[in-house]
Amino acid sequence: MGERANDMELGELTDDALTGGFRLWQRRRGHRYSLDDVLTAYVAAQAVESPARCLDLGCGIGSVLLMLAYKSPQASLCGIEAQAQSMALAARNVERNGVANRVTLLEGDFREPEVRAEGKFDLVTGTPPYQPLGAGTRSPDSQRAHARIELRGGVEDYLKTAARYLSSDGRVVVCADARTPERVLRGAEAVGLFIHACCEAQPAAHKAPLFSVWTLGLGPKSEIAASRFVARSIEGRKTKDYEMLRRFFDLTPAPDEPASPQQRVRKAMVKEVRR
Repeated sequence: MGERANDMELGELTDDALTGGFRLWQRRRGHRYSLDDVLTAYVAAQAVESPARCLDLGCGIGSVLLMLAYKSPQASLCGIEAQAQSMALAARNVERNGVANRVTLLEGDFREPEVRAEGKFDLVTGTPPYQPLGAGTRSPDSQRAHARIELRGGVEDYLKTAARYLSSDGRVVVCADARTPERVLRGAEAVGLFIHACCEAQPAAHKAPLFSVWTLGLGPKSEIAASRFVARSIEGRKTKDYEMLRRFFDLTPAPDEPASPQQRVRKAMVKEVRR
């Protein structure tokens, strides 16, 4: 913990490693960055080699924005965020990691015409909420609610805005619910974007994909690259994919905590089947 471990407006904060050199303030009981942010940043960092300008739509507390700033020290970056608590933390995180001279933050809803970034961008990223309005219980915490529920639009709105800002040879990288890929397909077609790649992310080897990270551009590609990321094995252990992701952002290997009781039962069943 550091000097901002508690905050009168934001509540208790945690001080967490983001990359080998950057750290992140997060609300302990609020929205926190997770695997979808890390995998989106990983895919984006490889989609465009040495981008000059990057834009992160709905940048939240700054996780994807800062991971890209870390991997692309030559880039100028811009983040747009409408949720007040997240914007406050994004500003602090940008400042504390020493990149305020090349990161611009704009507060507001990126769908509104008065909220505008300047120029075109080589790389546009976004991690939209997955839950449509009315599909689930809304958290009483405003920050968490906006991060999970499409209170300011879903992936279609992110794609529409991204297409407007994208340079002719740039790339858009967004994550979306793996259960509804048709939303990305329709959203991309509506704004003239073409899919170049899709990476499906499974929380564990025995579970269905939870989300997908899509790479798109303004021009078509003859063959769409498909891949899969698996975070844990069927026994509940972290995979080589997971550790690769940590190494990419210069983090030490994560301690592999013991499997949960449910995972231990599954592991025993797997051993029995293999006999």
